[in-house]
Amino acid sequence: MPRFAANLSMMFNEVAFLDRFAAAAAAGFRGVEFLFPYAYEKERLAELLRLHKLELVLFNMPPGDWDRGDRGLACDPARKGEFQDGVGKSIDYARFLSCKRVHCMAGLRPAGAGDDLLRETYVSNLRFAAGELAKHGLTLLVEAINTRDMPGFYVTTSRQALGLIDEIGAPNVAFQADLYHLQIMEGDLAHTLEARRARIGHVQIADTPGRHEPGTGEIHYPFLFQHLDRLGYQGWIGCEYRPLTTTEAGLGWVRPYLTERSST
Repeated sequence: MPRFAANLSMMFNEVAFLDRFAAAAAAGFRGVEFLFPYAYEKERLAELLRLHKLELVLFNMPPGDWDRGDRGLACDPARKGEFQDGVGKSIDYARFLSCKRVHCMAGLRPAGAGDDLLRETYVSNLRFAAGELAKHGLTLLVEAINTRDMPGFYVTTSRQALGLIDEIGAPNVAFQADLYHLQIMEGDLAHTLEARRARIGHVQIADTPGRHEPGTGEIHYPFLFQHLDRLGYQGWIGCEYRPLTTTEAGLGWVRPYLTERSST
């Protein structure tokens, strides 16, 4: 049976971020994820997780200066030192918050950098990150992001992501299958999930177009949830979508799963 984690960066935006933990728990979620924790004291976040009996299942490494357009640093040859500092910071938060998975955003292609240099930089950086995370039993996740929402992002397809993971060659590096991005870039989601199943460390969802909740667009999510069950996927599914109206109004699709889980 699917296990759903509310993405607190996108859901429950009707209240302040620190109040979203309570809102997610009240809605029936047992897991949460978010983009970045670094603006908040890790002690406060840990207190909220304990108070509301929530598991933190995922967050991202520091992306650089998000407000100025950075979307990760891993492929940028000029910022390797900054990237390595971010690895240490993410490990500090992950250990304190008992989070087992950290996603590394690849970043935008820097102007003037050739493909060979970008690949060499990315692979080197992720080998370093994987080695540091492995010391603490943490998994490093690689995600493909579509070129419509994030033009210039370095990793854009599952094929490219898995090729890079193979080159990195670390056992604690896995694929983060965001079905919203994969639908835009590749489609054929059932086959993609089946073919990549052994490499998937986390799944995220949103419908397309719009990146709203399941049931608002073209993706047949009830089938895909059953498909993931058939494939034996037992990890979390992160709800990384922007509610079409309010979060509560758009939770009808997930309530049967949350209700069934709470009764077991």
